[in-house]
Amino acid sequence: MRITIADQDLHVANRETCGQILSRTLSKKRFKTIVGCRCGERLLDLHTPLDASDGAALEPVDMASPEGLTILRHSAAHIMAEAVQRLFPTAKVTIGPDIENGFYYDFDYERPFTPEDLEAIEGEMAASIAQNQPFSRREVSRQEARELFQSMGEDYKLEILDELVDGPVSLYAHGQFVDLCRGPHVPSTGYVKAFKLTSVAGAYWRGDESRPMLQRIYGTAFAAEKDLQKHLRQVEEAKKRDHRKLGPHLDLFSFSEDAGPGMPLFHPKGAMLRFLLENFERKEHLRRGYQLVQGPQMLRRELWERSGHYDNYRENMYFTEIDGQSYGVKPMNCLAHMLIYKSQLRSYRDLPLRYFELGTVQRHEKSGVLHGLLRVRQFTQDDAHILCRPDQLQDEIIAILEFVRDVMQLFDFAYEVALSTRPAKSIGSDEDWDRATEALRNALETLGLPFAVNPGDGAFYGPKIDIKLKDALDRRWQCSTIQCDFTLPERFDLVYTGQDGEKHRPVMLHRVILGALERFLGILVEHYAGAFPVWLAPVQARILTVTDAQNDWAAQTFRHLQARGLRVESDLRNEKLGFKVREAQLQKIPYMLVVGEREAQAETVNVRTRTGENIGEKSMDEFMHMIQQECAEPFKRGGMPYYPG
Repeated sequence: MRITIADQDLHVANRETCGQILSRTLSKKRFKTIVGCRCGERLLDLHTPLDASDGAALEPVDMASPEGLTILRHSAAHIMAEAVQRLFPTAKVTIGPDIENGFYYDFDYERPFTPEDLEAIEGEMAASIAQNQPFSRREVSRQEARELFQSMGEDYKLEILDELVDGPVSLYAHGQFVDLCRGPHVPSTGYVKAFKLTSVAGAYWRGDESRPMLQRIYGTAFAAEKDLQKHLRQVEEAKKRDHRKLGPHLDLFSFSEDAGPGMPLFHPKGAMLRFLLENFERKEHLRRGYQLVQGPQMLRRELWERSGHYDNYRENMYFTEIDGQSYGVKPMNCLAHMLIYKSQLRSYRDLPLRYFELGTVQRHEKSGVLHGLLRVRQFTQDDAHILCRPDQLQDEIIAILEFVRDVMQLFDFAYEVALSTRPAKSIGSDEDWDRATEALRNALETLGLPFAVNPGDGAFYGPKIDIKLKDALDRRWQCSTIQCDFTLPERFDLVYTGQDGEKHRPVMLHRVILGALERFLGILVEHYAGAFPVWLAPVQARILTVTDAQNDWAAQTFRHLQARGLRVESDLRNEKLGFKVREAQLQKIPYMLVVGEREAQAETVNVRTRTGENIGEKSMDEFMHMIQQECAEPFKRGGMPYYPG
């Protein structure tokens, strides 16, 4: 049998395992880090035998690689499940996948697991790992698997088996634990050395609130202890930056049971933060050739049926009845924008038309997935729809990608790009999907942007480019997206008159830059740990008096700076200066302007920063010039004018 490894052709015995082949071709030190192999499109265990049909390139999978960590964490989930059943024999197992940065396993048990339980489970896992128990795989018929899990009383596994197609299924075992699983897994439990159980939470079986509540234990695992410790430090830092705590502490927003779940209330400082972002966005869109539009909050149900949203998205929508007619509360803004396009005849000379709306939408999210500002039921999108000729499509996509680049640079975000292709549930012809996908791909390649491909992850009406920003803790957040749509213009009969005098169909691009403003604000709070850059800070400076004798000059300073556009407040309380400085620092205010007897006489302020630096005495003109320069600097880097205030 012929196998290629690292561009070398090898002839190996039929049915040799991946591990046997790799052990002969890699150094001992290198082989110790390998937990699996990729053969063509298949990810395999090291003990998987290869046959002639597998003749392909064989790639070793290092445990520190993304694929290796997936294998490692999935194996850790199995080790955890074994430990749970040793300690709690009546616990029933359900599913235990790897997830981003970790893994979990759901258990049906009569009581919630406690922190003490997690410590005990970790101890049992350590014992299993010390024994270096091998993982073994075997294929059995579905009936054999049913009989096995029935004898074990594992009802949830039986339900999973009932949903599988006929044919053999794979079982994985280590020690006394057996699980229904596709794999792959590490060769033995001893490979899982750096792990930690992190938390426990309730989770409904299959995410269905009518099904049993299970206990979900979360954990994480890494290839090396240093990587685990780095991750745990990041988790602790993330807790300190949690926007659900920082937001109320900084008086930005709150949630109220009276208002309902997923409905944030923005306080004056939070509303100011929104205003600054929205003002920046409106002006930047106008500078790039967009036109401002606004559509209604509700549209007739017939429009949602025509668009395909009613058939493909209605479980996420709200509906109401007015004058005997059904209306859908908009979950997105595209329909109104198409109606604006249709309100008059369009010529090829009019295109492209770029419609921009800060549109507030409503989406029905299950209560279990709501999460602060990151997942809400009402939110505002920086939504735009570009209607263009097919020959303009690639240039428009490139312009959007350049817009995203400039904005990410402004906020100091690195980002990753992925091309998401046609999902199983979709509308439109194969030809249109191919054209749309190719246009997105060509734009990415023209700009030289590296990108991954997410098969089947497109919108139901078209493929898309998804952009994930990376924050200060190196976490990924989905915000920007570009969706290429040939289908809705067809369904709504959007046309333009071409140079030949005939009717032609435009192409529509759906796109957001920041995405949902609420979500983006939550990300910003955590990215900056509440210490916003000066241009974005809701309060840029606070005036602090040393004694009441300086109140008059402090009031004059306040009025003068406020009149010049500075977002300023004053603290005239009869408290010690150190106390007032500390409070301003805890509120993350960029500058404190201390006014004592000397400053009042000289008509100056003594400038301190939230980080503790004492800049010294400045006149109001000097301070304003300093602030203006600092605000403008991030915009200069991206070649944008400064105009958010």
